[in-house]
Amino acid sequence: MDMESTPRRALVTGASSGIGAATALRLTSEGWQVFAVARRVEKLEHLAEQEGIIPVVCDVTDPNQVASLLETVTEDGGIDTLINNAGGALGVDSVAESRAEDWRWMYEVNVLGTLHVTQAFLPMLRAHGEGTVLNLTSTAGVVAYEGGAGYNAAKFGQHSLTGVLRLEEAEHNIRVIEVQPGMVRTDEFAAKRLRGDAAAAEKVYAGVKKPLVAEDIAEVITHAVTLPHHVNLDQIVVRPVAQAAQHKVIRTD
Repeated sequence: MDMESTPRRALVTGASSGIGAATALRLTSEGWQVFAVARRVEKLEHLAEQEGIIPVVCDVTDPNQVASLLETVTEDGGIDTLINNAGGALGVDSVAESRAEDWRWMYEVNVLGTLHVTQAFLPMLRAHGEGTVLNLTSTAGVVAYEGGAGYNAAKFGQHSLTGVLRLEEAEHNIRVIEVQPGMVRTDEFAAKRLRGDAAAAEKVYAGVKKPLVAEDIAEVITHAVTLPHHVNLDQIVVRPVAQAAQHKVIRTD
């Protein structure tokens, strides 16, 4: 396939808000066509008006819905790039006090969601000849921290999945990229993790003058997938300067 004359086409999961929405918008600004995928139809309405975006409702944890997603994308011309962004955290409890149902949800959306969508689209990406898979994981997938056990476990799993996928798909010329954000201030992530406690969510970023925002990560993702295909940014760790490490954050106020 002549990639110079064919518009690039991507599928972005978790595209209703935050990093996913910002990525879909950033890619279309570069001339890409983007399937913006999310489970909440009302959250996709603001993207439907954007030229180049095709909104699709799908819960990535449901294999039947993912099969329908594949059918929709195939009928509409397919993709060359898959961006697995759907994920999330729930709870900040210790191992001793954490809830198994929280762990289950995090594993299903971060790990099994990535698995379902990747398995569905691998044949298409192989057939393309220069396919790309980008998985949005987290620095929580490589560094454990107190209160992060369930999310650490899920993101460590997704991180491992990504590494194995890179080894297995190189022979099919599929580029596998992992983006590992640190502290990113979005509308929903911390609030959801803290079960809707807005005050507690605000404290996560208290005193940090410039945490990363969704558009920063979208910029990194766009750069990684628009490089020449033979260039693979295997793992990209992205933190604000104020977050020197998982355990060290500079707070000035």
